[in-house]
Amino acid sequence: MSDAAAAGSSAGRAPAQAQIRAVFFGSGGFAVPILDALIGIPGVVVEAVVSAPDRPVGRKAVLAPTPVTARARELDLPVVQPVRVRRPEAVEELRALAPDLILLADYGQLIPRVLLDLPLRGFLNLHPSALPRWRGAAPIPATILAGDSESAVTLIVVTEEMDAGPVVAMQPLGVLADDTAVTLEERAAQVAGELLRRALPEWLAGRLVARPQSAEGVTMTRPLRREDGRLDPSRSAAELERQIRAYQPWPGSYLETPAGRLIVWSAHVTSGEPGDGARGLVAVGRDGLALATPSGRLALDEVQLAGRKRGSAEELRRGHPALVGVTAD
Repeated sequence: MSDAAAAGSSAGRAPAQAQIRAVFFGSGGFAVPILDALIGIPGVVVEAVVSAPDRPVGRKAVLAPTPVTARARELDLPVVQPVRVRRPEAVEELRALAPDLILLADYGQLIPRVLLDLPLRGFLNLHPSALPRWRGAAPIPATILAGDSESAVTLIVVTEEMDAGPVVAMQPLGVLADDTAVTLEERAAQVAGELLRRALPEWLAGRLVARPQSAEGVTMTRPLRREDGRLDPSRSAAELERQIRAYQPWPGSYLETPAGRLIVWSAHVTSGEPGDGARGLVAVGRDGLALATPSGRLALDEVQLAGRKRGSAEELRRGHPALVGVTAD
């Protein structure tokens, strides 16, 4: 166990009435309900929120805050936005806050050891998977892509090894058959808030002990890339259907066709066989489109040609009949 974990395990030594000075690290939407839960825990005072800098968005490159920054500003909480949290000036700014506790969720940067050792009550992280399964940058897409029916949210002590710290508490989370990364993240965030409200007071009172993760069943994820979204017709229809749900909203899932890049927003597996073994876009029924694979067909539901509006596959086929029979790259 790290020094931070050892220090945190003695959390109950402070007087029960003492206020806990907390700093929250977060950027993405998953972290917003967790911040809301943290500020509602009696005896905890959020001194500052650390988030990624505002970034240009859209064609006009308008600067926009992260979801966490936007929520923190609504709550009138001080916001710190270092480009790199490991830079000396960022470390000193955080050291000056003298936090008793640091909580992290969906932040996006590795934390240097000097910050891990800073809070006496521990540096904790809420991670949306049943650790040690799906450590790393993309646990929710990985959960859906693998076809897992069960997941969890796990509260851990942060160590220098990514998502490998001792487990403080865990709450199960079921995965629905039609979950996308968006819907699963939304439910995971709510579960994370519930878990924090239940577990953090117990941790601070010294009634929870962090236990090492199992060395078995460790799986890792990596940051997603744009090219991961390409739908590969050599894979089964069931795998591709899970990919479409897993990679929303980014990197999305797409096919390259003579009419341009075709983004697939939703699809379903049909019982039809691919026929002569050729892989590519084929006709389904009167107006539908499907992707023939070595194992079943993936019927396309909602699609979008690059630069056009989203619509049904039937509308696309009527407007671009030459798509049928092409090989999808």
